[in-house]
Amino acid sequence: MPLPLGFTGARLDRADRLRTDPEAFAAAIADPRATCLLLDGIDPVPGSGGGLMWEALDPADERALLLLGIDDSGAPRFVREAHGGARVDARSRTVMRLLPMLSPEEAALYGGARSLVDWHARHRFCAVCGSPTELFRGGWGRRCASCGAEHFPRVDPVVIMLAEYEGRVLLGRQPGFPPGFFSALAGFVEPGESLEEAVARELFEEAGIAVSDVSYVASQPWPFPSSLMIGCRAVARDPALTIDTTELEAAMWVDRAEVRAALAGDMGASFMAPPPLAIARYLLEDWVA
Repeated sequence: MPLPLGFTGARLDRADRLRTDPEAFAAAIADPRATCLLLDGIDPVPGSGGGLMWEALDPADERALLLLGIDDSGAPRFVREAHGGARVDARSRTVMRLLPMLSPEEAALYGGARSLVDWHARHRFCAVCGSPTELFRGGWGRRCASCGAEHFPRVDPVVIMLAEYEGRVLLGRQPGFPPGFFSALAGFVEPGESLEEAVARELFEEAGIAVSDVSYVASQPWPFPSSLMIGCRAVARDPALTIDTTELEAAMWVDRAEVRAALAGDMGASFMAPPPLAIARYLLEDWVA
């Protein structure tokens, strides 16, 4: 069976009830069990054993606290907004080296915190009138002090899919990928289209294939910076490819034996498989299974 999806499985009560109750939120901050996730910008700070670092709330730190939720022991968990003016790197090289050091639950906790801190860093001004915004709802919203507009964290829907034709699936690579690396094709959902329509459009635009029988497989939050990856399958009507070279460097059809070899890390495999945290790997494992 496929591995659990990366960035999912955080055992945390999001505690929405505390976001709109100032007294309860203040009590959570005052709770002696409360801890704050330690970040370097928006990258994790590894502990001595490689996991996440949590610290007691520092009253001298004037940055706003964002409520992540309540853990299984009843302890409140927070993360602070980024330092004012700090550069927020959507995908630093450091974070990719540190992610394998986290357990699945820690990766999920970190992913949510990272996306939230990143969103606040990018939305300090009102999209309606341009005035500065202020945090509210325990860090799960910003309100404009001038026009009163309210803004809330959003995710960007992205379809990522395997097109299948007679026992083979389509994979592609972008120019920036490591040598030999291939993955599932993907693209943002556009306004006015369904997920099924987005899958069909992206496969036609990038690879020139027409598909039918689009089906949903699984979804994954992807915190770079804040996407919801929606994994799908589709059936191609014809295997002939017409590659859009502005999007893809190459594309190819692979069978189950080739996919198994790549997932196993065989040196002679025809391609390098996506890493364990990526939903593209989950889709391949699910297809093979």
